[in-house]
Amino acid sequence: MLFSHEHADHEDNEHLQEARAAATARSTWVSVGVNLVLSTTQIAVGLLARSQGLIADGVHSLSDLVADFVVLFASHHSKKSADEDHPYGHQRFETAASLFLGVLLISVGIGMVMAALHKLENPASIPQVRVMALWVAGLALVSKEMLFRFMLTIAKRVKSNLLIANAWHARSDAASSLVVGLGVLGNLYGYPMLDPIAALLVGFLVGRMGWEFGWEALNDLMDRGAANEEVNAIRQTLLDTPGVQGVHDVRTRKMGDMLIVDAHIEVNATYSVETGHNIAVDARKRVLQNHRVVNLMAHIDPWHPDSAGAHAAP
Repeated sequence: MLFSHEHADHEDNEHLQEARAAATARSTWVSVGVNLVLSTTQIAVGLLARSQGLIADGVHSLSDLVADFVVLFASHHSKKSADEDHPYGHQRFETAASLFLGVLLISVGIGMVMAALHKLENPASIPQVRVMALWVAGLALVSKEMLFRFMLTIAKRVKSNLLIANAWHARSDAASSLVVGLGVLGNLYGYPMLDPIAALLVGFLVGRMGWEFGWEALNDLMDRGAANEEVNAIRQTLLDTPGVQGVHDVRTRKMGDMLIVDAHIEVNATYSVETGHNIAVDARKRVLQNHRVVNLMAHIDPWHPDSAGAHAAP
């Protein structure tokens, strides 16, 4: 037996989505401000101080700024309610945005690597870096680490994979700023090649992060299921529902940061259709209240006392 959303559960999901969207907007606008100041400062000072590493880090921050607007755009569209064309909602808009973000970072990373390799092929063209580049690299390192901690706290509170990805992106920026700082320091102490080498490492970091984001998003778009621990927790919630005698064929697929679940639940064969339906409604309500599930479709199977264990397989 299949049944649709209950009105109250639908409202709860809408409130959850609104809360997540508000948190996403708040943290992302903070990131926009930080990245706008940093990218402008890093590129300007990088040009004045003749540091390719700092310029590369500034381009990295500029890509973060673009990524922030992608997050805001995705958050705005993913919170839309279900409609005729999207009966399960628009949560996968975030997943598509993560894929776009991954492709963007890969492209930026490749550009950085190519520019750094060009410099390394011509060591004589590497200029002496000025000390102001070191101070800006240190400022970027501290700012990005603080931004990472701020964004990750909010992302975990609202359980947003897109925000978590963006937060760890900020952490990768902090790591790249550290590498750039070391490259600038080496250049100042008579090792000029360390600056383009730092730019090369930043390019690799950016490209690797982009690959990870893109691969994760691609798998989610291909209906990857939840981890076994989460599936088992959902199964246990169903089993704990009064009247449910067994559960099998629990299947999940990701819908943005939420899940869609299909499950077979077993109820006593002597119960009326109405009683079995009410048990299924209760089971669904418990799952939606206790797990990040946007919808659960339940098929009711008859359970006979002499067939206990017949459907024990998950």
